[in-house]
Amino acid sequence: MIPLKFDEILLVRGKKGTLGIVKAGEDNQFFLETEKEEILLALEPEDLLVASGFGTDEKIVKGLKCMLYIIREVRSPFIVLPKNHPASKRLKMVISAGSKTRLSCSIKPGTHPEQDILCASAEFEGIEVTGVKGGVEFMNLPECEIERNLFIELQT
Repeated sequence: MIPLKFDEILLVRGKKGTLGIVKAGEDNQFFLETEKEEILLALEPEDLLVASGFGTDEKIVKGLKCMLYIIREVRSPFIVLPKNHPASKRLKMVISAGSKTRLSCSIKPGTHPEQDILCASAEFEGIEVTGVKGGVEFMNLPECEIERNLFIELQT
């Protein structure tokens, strides 16, 4: 288990991809928008928002932090593209939410309303990320760099 507090972000860096992970927190209702419906996602505080970036440079890391902030703090909805949408191949980052996320390189980015699977670079294929009390657990995690940083400053 890797500790993770509400005000922190966990960055997992591989050679070709990066993951950003934050806790869902107390204000845990999110909206998922598909072509046909709006779905309410009700998460537990220890559940996770997992963002996958296709790259490892600082622009990707800043983008992951921004995407997670926009979803969790600004309350922007998740957007799911139709299966054959042309923008799918141009996405640099995608995000999922829930208690457990399975990473796959064999799905099209941004087209899966199921929140238990997330597109990632091939090096992260088969990883499972689970939110647990006070942290994050991984299954099938390859050799990579993991760092925990401040995500937001809590108001006192």
